Amino acid sequence: MAGVQQDDTEYGEPITAQEMSAALTAGTLIYADGANQTFAADGQRTTYVERGSSTQGTWEILGDGTFSSFWPPDYRATYLVRWIMQRGVRIGISFTDTHSGSRFDGLYR
Repeated sequence: MAGVQQDDTEYGEPITAQEMSAALTAGTLIYADGANQTFAADGQRTTYVERGSSTQGTWEILGDGTFSSFWPPDYRATYLVRWIMQRGVRIGISFTDTHSGSRFDGLYR
């Protein structure tokens, strides 16, 4: 598993703006439906792959510490991001849409 770190972080603890880039780019995230997503370290590109079809988008960390993604031609979403923990190890990231409340959990591959 990429990107894991053992520490005293609590499950559901917000990922700070300072650690968000490292958390997002630590490895491929796998979602419950089998889709996966990677974030480029340049802080710009993200690739989402679902059932063999890939989509390219962009991402950024906003000044208020939230995460924003843009998927052309016109879909933009803003998320609160939190750690998913297991036995003291960071195993993934939980994204909660700030408008709808929808939640997506991605585990590091």
